[in-house]
Amino acid sequence: MSRFRLLPPVRCLGFFCVAIMGLTATAFASSTAPQHPSQTAAAAPAINFAAGDWSSSLATSQIAEFRAPAASPALPSAPAPSAGQYDSSRGGGMWHHAASGLAFEGGFGFNVPESDSIGAGWNLQIGVGVHAGEHFMPLIEYQFIHTGLAQYLIDAEGSDGGFTHIWSFGIDPVYDFAPKASNDFYIKGGGGFYRKVTNFTNAQQGFICDPYYGCYNVTQNVVIDHFSSNQGGWNIGGGYYHRFGGIYGTGKMKFFAEARYLDVLTPAVAGVGPDNTIITAVPADTKLIPVTFGFSW
Repeated sequence: MSRFRLLPPVRCLGFFCVAIMGLTATAFASSTAPQHPSQTAAAAPAINFAAGDWSSSLATSQIAEFRAPAASPALPSAPAPSAGQYDSSRGGGMWHHAASGLAFEGGFGFNVPESDSIGAGWNLQIGVGVHAGEHFMPLIEYQFIHTGLAQYLIDAEGSDGGFTHIWSFGIDPVYDFAPKASNDFYIKGGGGFYRKVTNFTNAQQGFICDPYYGCYNVTQNVVIDHFSSNQGGWNIGGGYYHRFGGIYGTGKMKFFAEARYLDVLTPAVAGVGPDNTIITAVPADTKLIPVTFGFSW
């Protein structure tokens, strides 16, 4: 059996002092070492694994870590447009709203004579106005009418033929009965300025030169005499609308067919020959019914 020898008291005290110095140096080094910024944040709440609340505690710590600073500066907002200034966020501004209120029309048709001094013919009309509400639309119209001339006037003049031109500018309001229906009716009427020109023609021989066929003889109706008058007039009538819905059902285009009674307040015209006989006479007033087809928007 071997024997253990005890160290001398002085050597034991030395070992004990060395151990104490090592532990002290380790503790000092750990307390003075630089810490990571994430380690300086507020301590996370304690997690109770036994109670099963570790997920909610972890979520709370994540929200606290990514929360925006309380004093974040507010983003600058765009200044509001001044009065009359274009505002793109409202879809077009002043000019867009003004254009959307305008109304236009254009049409072509034929005439039914009501006076015995004129014959059948055709008409053309163009109008512009504004939508003054759902039902009411005032229009400024230009109308051009071409009609034939009564045979007794042609014979009295001693000519081969004749025709009449009437053009006018007038104010003709429209009242629409069902402005949102696909098919509806309207009334229309008004008055304005009318100019009527009656022409007498004779057939004459002439020639036309063409770069492909050369010059050749033709028979042309040449105006040999005419008379005109300026006066007022009025009209009243109505028509039918068929609206086109457009892609989203908001289209403004409409097809129209209308007929109006037109009375041009022309004065009576009489021509007196050398023997005091009437050679040309046109009764007062010119009455006809223009029937027009076209489009409005």
